[in-house]
Amino acid sequence: MELILRKDVENLGFKDDLVTVKPGYGRNFLIPQGFAVLATPSAKKVLEETIKQRSYKEQKQIEEAKAQAAKLNDLEIKLTAKAGAGDKIYGSVTNADLADALAKEGVEIDKKYISIAGGNIKRLGQYEATLRFHREVVSTFNFDVVAEA
Repeated sequence: MELILRKDVENLGFKDDLVTVKPGYGRNFLIPQGFAVLATPSAKKVLEETIKQRSYKEQKQIEEAKAQAAKLNDLEIKLTAKAGAGDKIYGSVTNADLADALAKEGVEIDKKYISIAGGNIKRLGQYEATLRFHREVVSTFNFDVVAEA
């Protein structure tokens, strides 16, 4: 079953992508939730038109995303957390904490576009996160989790 995505769907595609899915997934989940529409010939023509019109705007967005990603090269973030015996921390450090720390440094990114390798962090040390500024601009970022003084 061919569908046109209306929104970004994790592990499937981005907005305005033409995807092929199993009929049950499309009919029972994607279409009722408003994530996709059927890819009829008329819908495909409308999609081509919107992609042409959006290509100019998207170039500007890509350049802005690359500028944001370039800011990360000079940045060094140290997240502090209360630590217990050894290097174990109380609670965890999540992508929301990293998003807040980046916002304080002037790099605005939504927490849902940050992916920390291994999920939540429960120990002190150096970690790597993947940040997606745009569908074509993905950057990796290293940061440290240190104990509070």
